[in-house]
Amino acid sequence: MNRAIRFGATLLIAAAFALAGPTAQADGHGSKEEKADKPTVLITGANRGLGLEFAKQYAADGWHVIGTARKPERAEDLNALDVEVAQLDVADADSIAALAQSLEGRPIDMLINNAGIFPRAGSIDEVDFDDYMQTLVVNTVGPVRVTRALLPHLRKGDKKTIVNITSRLGSIELTTSGVFYGYRESKAALNMFTKTLAVELQPEGFTCLTVHPGWVQTDMGGANANLTPDESISGMRATIEKLGPADTGTYWSYAGEEVPW
Repeated sequence: MNRAIRFGATLLIAAAFALAGPTAQADGHGSKEEKADKPTVLITGANRGLGLEFAKQYAADGWHVIGTARKPERAEDLNALDVEVAQLDVADADSIAALAQSLEGRPIDMLINNAGIFPRAGSIDEVDFDDYMQTLVVNTVGPVRVTRALLPHLRKGDKKTIVNITSRLGSIELTTSGVFYGYRESKAALNMFTKTLAVELQPEGFTCLTVHPGWVQTDMGGANANLTPDESISGMRATIEKLGPADTGTYWSYAGEEVPW
């Protein structure tokens, strides 16, 4: 083969690679084209507990996962997954605005408002009002702010699903004992937000749900809880999957049972 032929063959090979394009980004998280073909879920508080398990399971099932953490550089378990990690403090309006801006108009199919805190005030005399206010800011105001900021992205998505992680302790009807001031109120208010939002967004085909994860073996739930994170998240995902726009504004347990308000 003479020099001219070899040069021509080299050009043909180079052109073939250029037309094929890259199959994956260097970070191993897939190209933009690959991401566009996947449903996208954004999970708040994904650095540990329920949020981390949500991220693991959705990523394993082929979703593009955006997992948020207040301090991404310390979220070692989340960073070890094949997910996109983003900074978010749900109690900080500037942080929420920065996240929304960073997404640059990208569609989000599902938002899971999972981030939360759990003060354990046993009686009204034990209530620390600074903790009480912070609980409302994180557990109630946070999801409202995040949802409003990301609503343009959710409107671009196919699934248009908003899931607020609540608790059985937020059910007024099921409250037959005292304790857990602040936490109960924050979750009851989150439930009302979900219902109100569902009514407003129903004409657009949204599915807005509030889901109780059960008592789970996490830092929040403690080692004596009766569910593993895998059991809780598997149950919640199955429940979410079976529901649609006709079920918007409803309150469910991880086991697929409706919970009274």
